[in-house]
Amino acid sequence: MIRFLEIFGFLSVLLRGATLSFQSLTVGGVIFLTLVAGALRVESEAARGSCLRWIRRFAIALVVTQVAYVLTNGVILAQSADLTIFEIAGANFAIAGIIAALSALTIAILARTERGERPLALLLPAALILAGGVMTSHAVARIEDRVLLIILATLHQGATAAWIGGLPYLLISLKNTSEGATAQALTRRFSRLAMFSVVTLASAGLAMSYFYVGSWAAVPGTSYGAMVASKVAMLGFLLVLGALNYKIVHAVRNNSQSSLASLRRFGEVEIGIGLTVILAAASLTSQPPAVDIQAGRVTLPEIAARMAPRVPRMKSPSASDLPTAIYENRWRATENTALPESFVPGQAAVHPNTPAEKAWSEYNHHWAGLFVLVIGILALAARTGYAEWARNWPLVFFALAAFLSVRSDPENWPLGPNGFWESFADPEVFQHRVSVLLVIAFAIFEWGVQTGRMMVRRAELVFPLVGAVGGALLLTHSHSLGNLKEELLAELSHIPLALCAVLAGWSRWLEMRLPSEDRTRNKLSWIWPVCFILIGIILLNYRES
Repeated sequence: MIRFLEIFGFLSVLLRGATLSFQSLTVGGVIFLTLVAGALRVESEAARGSCLRWIRRFAIALVVTQVAYVLTNGVILAQSADLTIFEIAGANFAIAGIIAALSALTIAILARTERGERPLALLLPAALILAGGVMTSHAVARIEDRVLLIILATLHQGATAAWIGGLPYLLISLKNTSEGATAQALTRRFSRLAMFSVVTLASAGLAMSYFYVGSWAAVPGTSYGAMVASKVAMLGFLLVLGALNYKIVHAVRNNSQSSLASLRRFGEVEIGIGLTVILAAASLTSQPPAVDIQAGRVTLPEIAARMAPRVPRMKSPSASDLPTAIYENRWRATENTALPESFVPGQAAVHPNTPAEKAWSEYNHHWAGLFVLVIGILALAARTGYAEWARNWPLVFFALAAFLSVRSDPENWPLGPNGFWESFADPEVFQHRVSVLLVIAFAIFEWGVQTGRMMVRRAELVFPLVGAVGGALLLTHSHSLGNLKEELLAELSHIPLALCAVLAGWSRWLEMRLPSEDRTRNKLSWIWPVCFILIGIILLNYRES
């Protein structure tokens, strides 16, 4: 059980992110049918039927993730706090989960009947789903300004659902609509809804930041503030895409099929980045608001001192210099000890990092940065067309994967005393292992694509998906909570890495998916190699002291 507690923090963030994503996609579908498609005579019944089918699928997925979230948290409470099932059922998260799950199940059932043809019948359960989402937000937990914060949280989540959650249904409708006039009306109506949603989302988010963050110093000084800043950065990406889409919407009015195809591709990226923002929001709910953390904040001089450029560490300390006795004692202790009275996921048996451990970690980051920098330079050289041999740049990722699998966690197999399987109980190690698998998958598929050895059309999408998913997971990458300043300083270097990975993945997606006549495609093809170079530079300057 203690090992499940260790990974619980990361698992709960992923489940929370999944519930928020499926919540937005379910509610967004209902809003789309009501406000965008409902007022039009959509000639294609296939479009409406396809929208209802996807609403039903997302609603069922929401039921599954909500049940999993409630059960996971319930098991933790039952085992660690010795609570009964009736006591757990009365907890706020359980009530909210049950409300959302039952409402989603209602939508799934109605979407299969004739009532699904009348979107107004779906509005009440959709509103209850939103209510369940707000019940597990920070707003309900606040004592002061609770009513105002609940209203703001409802507006924020509702606007997210209308924009990001409704966008897939626009693409579905356009794909199943042959009438040019209908396509124009759909894009025009959704564009208006999206603009209103963006204003509402940004306004509500800004107001909530005033209450939750409290000051500019808390933005870089706390983990909560840093995550809010990352959400703002990704919102900036979305606004750029939205501006491009707005121009395309006007081109659609001229019955331009290529413009309609470009609209779909930019819409796909908006959905992907939007879901990444939702995952970041899920990570925020697992952390205390910045305004509640006054002691132990990181100051700007401390950040500047840590981020100041220095010569990379290219020489490794010996594995014998690492405190292996601490690792051995930790795993022995978790075998037969009872659950602690107070437990913070990720904080079991925390010890301050020794100088040798810090040097080991810096060495790993710096060599990884060198690999990625070489990859970025080779990819950029291949992009120029003057170095055909540089197209083999994905092979460097195999070397990076081998390096990371051995060096990332010296307390575990193959260098340390902890076995291969038992090491997965540590959430940080688990994330490292998943990252290595993503690197290997990326190398295999992208090398085949770059050299023309892999002619499968979908193989070219592995690169953008791995980059986007890897960046999203890095945003949830949590360190132990033993030293708030040290962990936050490490996190501040991870956030720009995540943003560069997300930008690289989705720019590559557009390069692959946009029509060949779209002039934006060529410009986007230069973005992802530059992102690799930036990632390499950031890693080469990573410090833990």
